[in-house]
Amino acid sequence: MTKVLEKNIRTMGTLPVFMTAISTILGAILFLRFGYSVAHVGLFMTLMIILLGHLVTIPTAMAVAEVATNQRVEGGGAYFIISRSFGLSIGGAIGIALFLSQAISVAFYVIAFTTSTTALRGMLSADYGVHIPDLYMNYGLMALLSLLMLTKGANVGVKALYLVVAVLVGALVCFFAGSPTAGAPDSITWFQTISSDPFSYFVERTGENVIVTQDNFFAVFTIIFPAFTGIAAGLGLSGDLKDPKKSIPQGTLWATVVGILVYILVAFKLNLSASPEDLAGDELWMQRIAIWGPAIPIGLACAAISSALGSVMIAPRTLQALGADKIFPGKSSLLMAKSRKKNNEPFNATIVTCIIGFLFVSIGELNIVAEVISMFFMLTYGAICMVSFFEHMAASPAYRPTFKSRWYVSLGGGLLSFILMFKMNFTYALISIALMVAIYLWISYSNPNKRGLENLFKGIIFQVTRRLQLLLQKREAQSEEGKWRPFIISISQDSFKRRYGFDMVRWIAHRYGFGTYIHFIEGFLNEETKGKSTQYRQRLIKLADGVKSRVYLDTMISPSYTSAIAQSVQLPGISGKGNNLILFEYSQSDTLNRTQVIDNFQILKAAELDICMLQSTIRGFGYHKSIHIWITSTDFENSNLMILLGYVLMGHPEWKEGELSIFSIYHDSDLAEKAERLDTLIESGRLPITKNNIEMVRQDVTEDFRSAIRQYSADADLTIVGFNDYDVETHGEEFYKGFENQGAVMFVNAHKEVDID
Repeated sequence: MTKVLEKNIRTMGTLPVFMTAISTILGAILFLRFGYSVAHVGLFMTLMIILLGHLVTIPTAMAVAEVATNQRVEGGGAYFIISRSFGLSIGGAIGIALFLSQAISVAFYVIAFTTSTTALRGMLSADYGVHIPDLYMNYGLMALLSLLMLTKGANVGVKALYLVVAVLVGALVCFFAGSPTAGAPDSITWFQTISSDPFSYFVERTGENVIVTQDNFFAVFTIIFPAFTGIAAGLGLSGDLKDPKKSIPQGTLWATVVGILVYILVAFKLNLSASPEDLAGDELWMQRIAIWGPAIPIGLACAAISSALGSVMIAPRTLQALGADKIFPGKSSLLMAKSRKKNNEPFNATIVTCIIGFLFVSIGELNIVAEVISMFFMLTYGAICMVSFFEHMAASPAYRPTFKSRWYVSLGGGLLSFILMFKMNFTYALISIALMVAIYLWISYSNPNKRGLENLFKGIIFQVTRRLQLLLQKREAQSEEGKWRPFIISISQDSFKRRYGFDMVRWIAHRYGFGTYIHFIEGFLNEETKGKSTQYRQRLIKLADGVKSRVYLDTMISPSYTSAIAQSVQLPGISGKGNNLILFEYSQSDTLNRTQVIDNFQILKAAELDICMLQSTIRGFGYHKSIHIWITSTDFENSNLMILLGYVLMGHPEWKEGELSIFSIYHDSDLAEKAERLDTLIESGRLPITKNNIEMVRQDVTEDFRSAIRQYSADADLTIVGFNDYDVETHGEEFYKGFENQGAVMFVNAHKEVDID
């Protein structure tokens, strides 16, 4: 957060948080819509609405308390918490929605206040001929609020809250002390509601007839839900609190607990004090129940004006925080972040908030405005719960809140929020989410330096990967070895001269396994070689970006190629299982790497790895059209691995147009055995080839197998040939000669026979 917010004068404690929250919780909805709820869905379902609403708000309150006690909370309240956990791109998108919901709430409470004055204005009209339309009242109060905030700021609003809460308590005492009205039930009626058939009701207070039709559960829940949004009201004061880590959790949680108790008691009192028809026909029937009727419209007026004050204090601070984080393009962010010098009040942000308030008070319909703000608040609450859940799952050492919720509580609150959005109004939910996505994309495009979705699940992915690796290692130790799949590692000092080795690793690891490619740096570990290591690793990553590689890239500093090989074969696999295949690449014109591999062959055998030695040529891999696999009479253990590697390579998109051919060299005495074995593999469906792809090549015992390969595979893009320990020990480098006019050749040595069936 910028210095603009850090300069705010912090004078407030826990009580303003509690007062701001409780004055919103015990607000307009409690007075105007709880009777409506009891009438339309009954007492039991009203209690379910209270329960369901708090299944969202309590996890949110706990998540807020948790995140707030983990970090220094600056101005911006809920926006600050979300943006510092999700990143500024996602936080900015949610923050804009949060600001809009807070700004629109101002209009909602202004309209509620106008409703509270209906009887008084009716009296003025009847006795004195002074008629004041609803719209005039809306505009007048909105203008008064705007003037108050622009001239006096938040402190006067907080001071007014103490008087407002006192009046609210008095109004509720009058209500609970009142007697039932005519038609009230003799005892609690859990499921009694108005008739499903529309009926007309005459309201004496306004002298008008209203047509009443029964609403369903989620329609009622949508209208009631703004009553539960008071838990976030105190968050907006975070920049003015002396100790946000203490004041936000305590003030918010106490207000939530008190609010639940009052809601339940009011629902029971309404059920016992009036008939469903009376409650449905007159939204202010509570004044008929109260021991002193005027206390209810006075309480409603105070509740509405206090909630409007709370919203008109909080919304500008959210907008100011958005501006301070430079969420908006150009100079508009600086304009929104600007404060008044004498008291650091968000003057410009307050002007924008009041303009939005004027626009929405023009609607004049409480239920319509309630639906809009319910969607935005539900989206915000879901986001806050998911912040807490992700922090739990990421298990970051930096996340050490003094107040701790539970991951399943946060997850449940988050999921329930999004489910309820679609239950409340499917169209509004889609529009709200689409709006969030559009704002996010706009912010990401306008501010490419802001942290976005790419970092959102980094901690989660780390924890999931860590647990899977540990699980795989444990299961591997406890169970028999399963079907073979490639876990390949390769080390090369020629990474920036030739890419053939890297290409082979990424092809093999693309779909069926995991790959690790290491660039070897000869030398001892010191400041210079460490710098080279970092530089080369970044170069490798940049080179790999263009080919959509799925290979883990790294560097290794070692004094010799021998020590580098010894280190590489002992590295743990990134999959959670050990590596089972190692690849070396050398050029046909520069065989130094081949010599070094042969010199260290015993190290490789001791590591019990399958070994591949790739001989590259200037032809590269041609057009990726043909792979030839050669099986000789000594390739009993190698043949299955060679065939599987051919199959794995054909699974990569760059080889999708290729054709796999198997050549089996036989002598007259073993023709039938070799042919039957290959036929069995094909018929079982384990090889993606047909019998037409297999060719039996007869050769005399005295002939060199290389001559057949040169004859049949001179134009192949890749030729796979087997070799065994005897070939290395007896012939050494001579075994690998004689392929000078071939394309790429990969020599394969299996540690043991691979199960292909």
